[in-house]
Amino acid sequence: MDLDRYKYIVVEGPIGVGKTSLARKLAEDLSAQTLLELPQENPFLEKFYRDSARYALPAQMFFLFQRMNQLRDLTQTDLFNAPVVADFLLDKDPIFAGLTLGDDELNLYRQLYEHLRPQAPIPDLVIYLQAQPEVLIDRVKKRGVPMESGISETYLYRLCESYSRFFYHYEAAPLLIVNAENLNPIGRDADFNLLLTHIKNMRGKREFFNLGE
Repeated sequence: MDLDRYKYIVVEGPIGVGKTSLARKLAEDLSAQTLLELPQENPFLEKFYRDSARYALPAQMFFLFQRMNQLRDLTQTDLFNAPVVADFLLDKDPIFAGLTLGDDELNLYRQLYEHLRPQAPIPDLVIYLQAQPEVLIDRVKKRGVPMESGISETYLYRLCESYSRFFYHYEAAPLLIVNAENLNPIGRDADFNLLLTHIKNMRGKREFFNLGE
């Protein structure tokens, strides 16, 4: 599949939607390097799921600096030697801050974020995977990651709403919005090939992909 015009692809979406699995699959197909979130390295994340009020700020700040370090490493290499597929977009980082931080903490976070954001490269394509909160709740429960057992259904509902609102206004890069409820790009090659074909044929700044349409 000829996707040479996409040197830097980002797959995004809320918890449980399958962004990391799709990013890995795309990278394998395109012979690209991956740039993946590393939640297991955040020492505050499990504590945040148990006590969000106390640990929201350190968890958020750790992720912000971690992601910036990853993106800085990316910009210091020759990005055009090989394509890159990532499973996070720095621009969406404030979504989580807005959901979890109090006013004073949020002001502090925003100052740091605005200082760091200009250093992040702009993707050639963003793929936003979306699904109804009920679907994500079921997936999170089924995969049974101990750290995620403390995620409340209310939090997932608010997260999905915030993602939808963010990408409704997103214009920084070409955007493909994908209904991921019936999409199984890992288990069904036909799904993955249909998605690749749509990506290859994209001409608009904002397009939609839904199996069966």
